[in-house]
Amino acid sequence: MTVAVIVVRAGRLPVGASEVVAEAGGRVVVVGDDAEQALRSLSGVAFGRFADTGPEFRPAALASALGSVVAEDTLVLLPASPDGRDLAPRLAAATGRPLVARALTASTHDDGLGVRASVARIDDQVLVTVEVHGPVVVTLAVGGRPTPHAGTADGSPDAVVKELHLQLDRTHAHDPELVELVEPDLRTMDLADATRVVAGGAGLVAGCDERQATATFSLLADVAGALGGAAGATRVATDAGWTGYERQIGTTGVTVDPDLYVAFGISGAAQHTGGLGTPRHVVSVNTDPSCPMTAMADLGLVTDAGDLLVELAKRLGIEAGTSVATGVAHG
Repeated sequence: MTVAVIVVRAGRLPVGASEVVAEAGGRVVVVGDDAEQALRSLSGVAFGRFADTGPEFRPAALASALGSVVAEDTLVLLPASPDGRDLAPRLAAATGRPLVARALTASTHDDGLGVRASVARIDDQVLVTVEVHGPVVVTLAVGGRPTPHAGTADGSPDAVVKELHLQLDRTHAHDPELVELVEPDLRTMDLADATRVVAGGAGLVAGCDERQATATFSLLADVAGALGGAAGATRVATDAGWTGYERQIGTTGVTVDPDLYVAFGISGAAQHTGGLGTPRHVVSVNTDPSCPMTAMADLGLVTDAGDLLVELAKRLGIEAGTSVATGVAHG
């Protein structure tokens, strides 16, 4: 059998939650803070179990406690989210199983005694099949499966939901002591964890020189932070050096799945939209009313993206600076 294991914080599901549930055939264990609420909001669940383990994430203690829960499952799937990547190797060690990291697909053999997984290697240019004879833990790369948005209000009304009572060793020797939980810096946080993403493409800096383009993407990051979100970009923007490669969204970059996605000057090429997951709401700012991004948006603003960004910054009390070009420079 196959089961998905998902760690939640404050009831929020990580990116890729719906995808691992789909790959596991609807069987899932949700653990963490406010786990029941998260499970009931998760789409695609057939049989779900939850354990509220509190706000402190203790992966070593959690791995030990989950060993008996997943003992009968040949394939244990976790999303390749930050918490998933932390828990998976510990769970593999605790259960004496091998770990396959960032698989694109994973399934059990017909006899249920082994697992076949597909992983991408050499900058995602080569697809390799991995055969494991026996139980295994797999982290699943996200972004490749069309699934319902994790956290939709209707969830899975026909799901069987049960509570688990996990006994966690709060003094586990291999867990760090939590001194303080610091909120992430919105300018540097992992895009995959952002609930709001404000992204820019080539259309945001049309007509700008390199200095102006870099300043505009810096302003985009400030605006994103003021809106409680993180800044992203297309590959064109990162290749040009206007912002860092860790900000790149797409099939060759980061996969995001935010509640709100605002696209400034992004046409919506397939390479970029392939990394969007299923955002709840999309806003497109573009001069082209027929571009794919505007077509998929809940709200399409047909206007100059750079000018609108500067105006939005002003209304948020952010100084745009003299290096940011507006008006004629964007024309």
